[in-house]
Amino acid sequence: MDAVIIVLIILVVLVFIALIKTIQVIPQASAAIVERFGRYTRTLNAGLNIVVPFIDTVRNRIDLREQVVPFPPQPVITQDNLVVNIDTVIYYQVTDARAATYEVASYIQAIEQLTVTTLRNIIGGMDLERTLTSREEINAALRGVLDEATGKWGIRVNRVELKAIEPPTSIQDSMEKQMRADRDKRAAILQAEGVRQSEILQAEGHKQSEILRAEGDAKAAALRAEGEAQAIRTVFESIHAGDPDQKLLSYQYLQMLPKIAEGDANKLWIVPSEIGDALKGLGGALDGFRGHGGQDGGPGAAAAPARRPPERPRID
Repeated sequence: MDAVIIVLIILVVLVFIALIKTIQVIPQASAAIVERFGRYTRTLNAGLNIVVPFIDTVRNRIDLREQVVPFPPQPVITQDNLVVNIDTVIYYQVTDARAATYEVASYIQAIEQLTVTTLRNIIGGMDLERTLTSREEINAALRGVLDEATGKWGIRVNRVELKAIEPPTSIQDSMEKQMRADRDKRAAILQAEGVRQSEILQAEGHKQSEILRAEGDAKAAALRAEGEAQAIRTVFESIHAGDPDQKLLSYQYLQMLPKIAEGDANKLWIVPSEIGDALKGLGGALDGFRGHGGQDGGPGAAAAPARRPPERPRID
């Protein structure tokens, strides 16, 4: 009786194990390779799958999502015989689980070695300066070669990125010195441009100020001349309206003589010919005044003796 119970327990355990092996649950974005007696049978997709227990074997489960694999720095020699270390990152995705399992032993290692050899071929045809400035070109060339080679492995290379390109330390120091010299040069040029522009603006401002000052002086002189002309015109019109006789004009002319002689620099001045006529007119006016009741006699007074004409003043 005990033996029968033991046998039943063993059978239940075997059935349970068979059920576990029969039902295979594959996660989303994954695939599994099934072999029957060591030979490929089919590929299990995501979901619930039934296999024959103890006959079918699930050999490999493959992630179908895009993978990111960074590779360590690789020394590469440029065309001008300089060694640079280049870090690369590969973005790939398995598109055929069967090919990825049977066409290559380790597709990660194969991609890494193919990347290194291709990178050395590409960089070997470039000098250092072009290598540092041609990342996009290098990425495109790497992707083209890798995509073509890994297609038969059931892998699609989506992107290839260069993380870093590190030249030798001596080259880095030289590049830093060159960059510093270029920055100093640009700063000096900008400073000189600023000084030049400032001087130009100051000169323009001084020029405009002088122009405005000259225009103001010209307008002020014109206004003064116009005012003097108006004053002369007014005086002339007033004199003309008063109808002065020759005697008054002669008297005014004599009053202006001292003003003509004013100033320390006037050592010699010429007496105009009209001054004799003015003196005659003034003398005649004085004689007439005395003859008509001056202080020497009234209306009946005897006529004054004739006076000699006044001598012309002598000016040394």
